[in-house]
Amino acid sequence: MRSNLNQAFEDEQYLDTEFGMEDAFLAEKIVVPSMERPLTVLRVSLHHPTQGPAAFTNVPLQLQHDTSPLLVGRGRDAHIQLRLPNLSRRHLSLEPYREKGSALLVFCLKALSRRGCVWVNGLTLRFLEQVPLSTVNRVTFAGIQMVVHVEGGTSLEAFVCCFHLSPSPLIYRPQAEETDEWESIPQEQPPPGSGERALGHLGFLHGPSQIQDDPPQPSPGGGTEIQFQREPPDSLLC
Repeated sequence: MRSNLNQAFEDEQYLDTEFGMEDAFLAEKIVVPSMERPLTVLRVSLHHPTQGPAAFTNVPLQLQHDTSPLLVGRGRDAHIQLRLPNLSRRHLSLEPYREKGSALLVFCLKALSRRGCVWVNGLTLRFLEQVPLSTVNRVTFAGIQMVVHVEGGTSLEAFVCCFHLSPSPLIYRPQAEETDEWESIPQEQPPPGSGERALGHLGFLHGPSQIQDDPPQPSPGGGTEIQFQREPPDSLLC
């Protein structure tokens, strides 16, 4: 019995001298989070060429959200509120779902504005059109440049968005405006005959998803399907 008490006393002294009492307490606490499923993280970088940080004053550094669509716009019901007059109240949404046979959350981006369009990874989206997100995604809308980096986790109950405001441009491409016009940005012409080779192998874009009222599931594809297209020239952009 005495030897056990001595050992306990020596262990306590070891914690005091090597770690300190606060470090010992933290070492005990971190066991619990390690047993939880890690959350999927969306690392979102934002930039506006003229408005600067003023457009993002209501954007938090970090936001945890459940598996319902994450709304982006200027309305009060938007989870990410951006202070731009030419932005729709609900401009777009980031929608998590789970693909069949997968244990991870994946995401699609849906355009919700009736007036403007959203440019995602070379594809122009109009009202209720959506596209699945890859690991790194380039998005422009209403003058905003946004880069979304998806870091997968195993939790199916929530995900986390971490936001960063970039002082320099993120995307050197045209930007979709709320007036359905694109800023005139010079860009190199593609080599002759390269336009058609990019078509026909990237699959399809499905219509409106149904995940607002149901558990996270992939879009059934019941809407009108349109093909992925190579980024059009300036004269054809919305």
